[in-house]
Amino acid sequence: MNALVVLSVILFILMLLIGGKRGVRSFISLFFNFGMLMLTIFLMLDPHMNPMIVTLISSAVISCINLFFINDVNRKTATAFLSTLITIVILLLFINIVSTVSMTQGFGKEQSEELATFSLLVGVDFAKIGASVVIISTIGAITEVAISITSSMGETLNHHPNISRKDLFLSGMRIGKDILGTDTNTLFFAFFGGYLALLIWFKDLHYSLGDIVNSRIFSAEMITIFCAGIGVALIIPITSWINAYFSVKAREKQEDVKTREK
Repeated sequence: MNALVVLSVILFILMLLIGGKRGVRSFISLFFNFGMLMLTIFLMLDPHMNPMIVTLISSAVISCINLFFINDVNRKTATAFLSTLITIVILLLFINIVSTVSMTQGFGKEQSEELATFSLLVGVDFAKIGASVVIISTIGAITEVAISITSSMGETLNHHPNISRKDLFLSGMRIGKDILGTDTNTLFFAFFGGYLALLIWFKDLHYSLGDIVNSRIFSAEMITIFCAGIGVALIIPITSWINAYFSVKAREKQEDVKTREK
């Protein structure tokens, strides 16, 4: 517990010194997000609640915290929020189908010893829980890409106020291409880093490559990585198009107002 307090203090000091007020907001948002995740888990345990709906609402709230609480309410954050919601809905429907077809939900045989004393009749749909896990695991990366693109496109519009909607969209796509590779690899190493001990265990158990690939735990993890990458790839064109449309539309409205005033 003392180590957690010390690390929290160090993180807070660094975020305060480097990020200022926004850094403090980012630190506070960690606790808000943690509380939201705990609430999401409790709601999923209710047999009358649909995990997919709970995940969608939870993702929307987490996106609000990450975008509006940290970066204030403006056109950039509003566009990023709308793009995030659209991407989450598409990804949620896709992941639900993939989880059902792949049958990777639930627990693997490697976990049977730890779960032997517990009842698995918990009354929840593990296929939907599996889809929810993927969405919650990727919501941070999706919002990060969305706000990065809208902010960069905003700077492009400021330096080139007469840029066309098509050129602004292509600018967002070029920015997204630079982000795509690094974010996908970040997700890959983050997920695999958490399961490094499991891979070592597979080696000690003399699992062949085929056994590892066909393991339910490994397959579920790979599906999570691929779906997360799909989400990061989807958010780029969605954010670029929505931001280009509304940015140029707002510029046209301002030009109309100036013309009427003259």
